[in-house]
Amino acid sequence: MVSDDRRPPDREANRLSARVGRYARVGTQVGGFAARMAGARIVGGGRDHDRNAAELKDMLGGLKGPLMKVAQLLSTIPDAVPPEYAAELATLQSSAPPMGRAFVKRRMAAELGRDWRSKFAEFDETPAAAASLGQVHEARALDGRRLAVKLQYPDMASAVEADLNQLGLILSIHRRMRPAIDTREIAVELGERVREELDYIREARHMAAYRQVFAQEMAIRVPEVVEELSTGRLLAMGWLDGRPLLDYRDHPLETRNVIAGAMFRAWWYPFAHVGLIHGDPHLGNYTVFEQDGAPAGINLLDYGCIRIFPSRFVAGVVDLYRGLLEGDEARIVHAYESWGFKGLSRELIDTLNIWARFIYGPLLEDRTRAIADGVSPAEYGRREAFRVHQALKEHGPVTVPREFVFMDRAAIGLGGVFLHLRAEMNFFRLFNEQIEDFEQGNVARRQRELLLGVGLEPAE
Repeated sequence: MVSDDRRPPDREANRLSARVGRYARVGTQVGGFAARMAGARIVGGGRDHDRNAAELKDMLGGLKGPLMKVAQLLSTIPDAVPPEYAAELATLQSSAPPMGRAFVKRRMAAELGRDWRSKFAEFDETPAAAASLGQVHEARALDGRRLAVKLQYPDMASAVEADLNQLGLILSIHRRMRPAIDTREIAVELGERVREELDYIREARHMAAYRQVFAQEMAIRVPEVVEELSTGRLLAMGWLDGRPLLDYRDHPLETRNVIAGAMFRAWWYPFAHVGLIHGDPHLGNYTVFEQDGAPAGINLLDYGCIRIFPSRFVAGVVDLYRGLLEGDEARIVHAYESWGFKGLSRELIDTLNIWARFIYGPLLEDRTRAIADGVSPAEYGRREAFRVHQALKEHGPVTVPREFVFMDRAAIGLGGVFLHLRAEMNFFRLFNEQIEDFEQGNVARRQRELLLGVGLEPAE
């Protein structure tokens, strides 16, 4: 892999010409929509929320780019966008029509040289999957290994900058119209994470970290990077055979619980022990592998959206859990403050507790249960988000700390996976296994050793 100090000249950096082109395609749509939102507010209402929300979803879905991906993340944060908009944005899918063979050939030559074909025994020019930022091809290495080759679309850095500018416009309108949530920190956090997703060298390092974390875990598999075939925009990794998670929705409960248990550990173990989370628990980022004809565990497939937390934030998560479990209000408030919430009044604490009790609810009861009863995956958290919204209208505004954004996103996504599987487990015991003997200093030490070893900076 090309190291940071040996990268070739970047012909696709954030170029003005490419941004102008993206603005031309995106800016008119988003700008016009934002103007209608603002205009409706100025003249005193009369806005059809449902119609506008559907229009925004259709517009972003048609873009098939970074702005659509960010919109999905926004849909999970209480009151980051109006509830009607969140419900529509949550239905967006990170998919895109694949780029043709001519694109693939040009792209591969640009990344590996004109003789790129000689570096593979086989390479399928038809993508196996296509998403918002790139597409994946199946290939075979010269030594016979099956590979997954992730190829980034051209000029994505410019598209990201253009789209983040448009996102800022949408959020600024929302702040003026419904100021219960100050979204500025949210926008900064989303921007940094999406920019990181464009750096495949960083993603390869994330993958290396996760391979170390789960080196002894038989139920969780992480691909191995093929460094000599990878660059900043091309990521070659070992192919992991597996079936889509939803293929198992109608299997016996015991089977579904095996998968759900692996998912729980894949998410909570890295967070509780080294301060890492897989920040995009989209169903397409996991497959299920079998042994002797039965599900044995999960493949973790995408490492672009990994959030690294300082140990103080991890400690705050544990403190909040134990505070809720024991009814210790001082500990609860301390946890919120350690996350970065400021100026907390009695009313704001009560409002934050609505959301905290929803997120932690299944972890607080020492019994076997579903993650939620009578709720569809698409509606998971929607009722509680509306209650938070109503309370914040009266007692806000509140600034959401940056680190909360992907913690919240991942927790909602993980809950949706459990709902799809209709899993029934003792989440209390599963969680307490992860935080047994928790000590903040140990998390900081382990994180530092792990990340420096793979070429990443610790959070502290």
